[in-house]
Amino acid sequence: MIFDFERGNAAHGAAFRALNAAWIERFFALEAEDLRVLSDPEGRILAPGGAILFAELGGEIVGTVALIPHGEGELELAKMAVDPKAQGRHLGRRLMDAALLKARALGARRVMLETNDKLTPAVTLYRSVGFVPVPTGTTPYARCNLTMALTL
Repeated sequence: MIFDFERGNAAHGAAFRALNAAWIERFFALEAEDLRVLSDPEGRILAPGGAILFAELGGEIVGTVALIPHGEGELELAKMAVDPKAQGRHLGRRLMDAALLKARALGARRVMLETNDKLTPAVTLYRSVGFVPVPTGTTPYARCNLTMALTL
């Protein structure tokens, strides 16, 4: 089941932090911007008009993705994570599909994302729904070596 972050729900904030900290620390290191976003998802993502979605399996939150306002008509797909114990069940694809539907509902004309090309399964998923590489501009993440975008 895919559902929205419930404002004021401490368990949702904790799940968002835990899922993202786990994958980031597995491949990279938490950076200052990660800490800012993960410590205040309501203020950094929801308050400016973004969204956070979760995937639930057996009553447990096992995946998440965020849409962060990134300019007029543009959202950033960010902080996408699926717990390793739940991988292989197409939850990443379900989260992606739900995020793109939410982006359209929020009036976005373009969705962009920042990633690293060593995250092959993620990059493959992004390409499969139509994201294409675009020039990487200024980014707060040292790990970002690939920026992709999708016109809705």
